[in-house]
Amino acid sequence: MLQLYKNIKSRRIELNMTQSDLASKMGYADKSMIAKIEKGVIDLPQSKIIAFAKVLNTAPGILMGLDGTSVDQSSLSEGIKIKIYGRVAAGIPLEAIEDVIDEEEIPEELARTGEFFGLRISGDSMEPDIHNGDTVIVKRQNDAESDEIVIALVNGNDGVCKRLKKYADSIALISLNPNYEPMYFSQEEIEEKPVKIIGKVVELRRKF
Repeated sequence: MLQLYKNIKSRRIELNMTQSDLASKMGYADKSMIAKIEKGVIDLPQSKIIAFAKVLNTAPGILMGLDGTSVDQSSLSEGIKIKIYGRVAAGIPLEAIEDVIDEEEIPEELARTGEFFGLRISGDSMEPDIHNGDTVIVKRQNDAESDEIVIALVNGNDGVCKRLKKYADSIALISLNPNYEPMYFSQEEIEEKPVKIIGKVVELRRKF
C-alpha cells in the first residue's frame, strides 16, 4: 500500500495543490492528516481511496499502483466520458436506451481496453460493499470469471448487479447482502430464460 501514499503525494504535486488545499477538499481540519497519509502512517479504507481519487481527478486503481502503475504524466491524460444509465433493459441495445442520467470520466488508458458504461445502483442487495446510489463502471463483455461482479439480464428484466459464481453445469448470481437469496440457474435455464451477462464491474464510484 506504500505506493498508494506515494501516488497521492505525486498527484497532489502534479495538480499544484498544497497539503492544506487537499485537506480542505477532503474535509480534514488541517494539513497534518494529509502529511500523515503521505508518509503511510494512516491506512485508508476503500471509501477514502475513492474519495481521494475523485478529488485528485484520477482513478482509484491508478492511485493504488495496480499492475505496477504509478502516477506519471502518461496516466494523467484527459479522461474519456462515458454514459451513466439509471437502468439497463433486456432486449434494448445500450445505444438505444434513453435513461441516461449522468456522465463520468474514465482514464484514457482504461478506455483503450474496451467499451465501458456506468450504471447507477438502486437498492441494497449489494450492501455493504456497494450502496444504493453508487455508480459502477462496467466493461462490456458477455462473460466473466467466477467471483467477479457482473451486470446480468435475467428473464427479460432490467439489469442486476451481482457476484457471479460458476459451477460445472450451472451458475449463481449472488447478492453481497445476506438478506437476499442467491439466484441459481441451470444450463437449460440460462438458455431458456435467458440469463445474459452484459458486463463486468471494474470500478465503484461514490458521492460524498
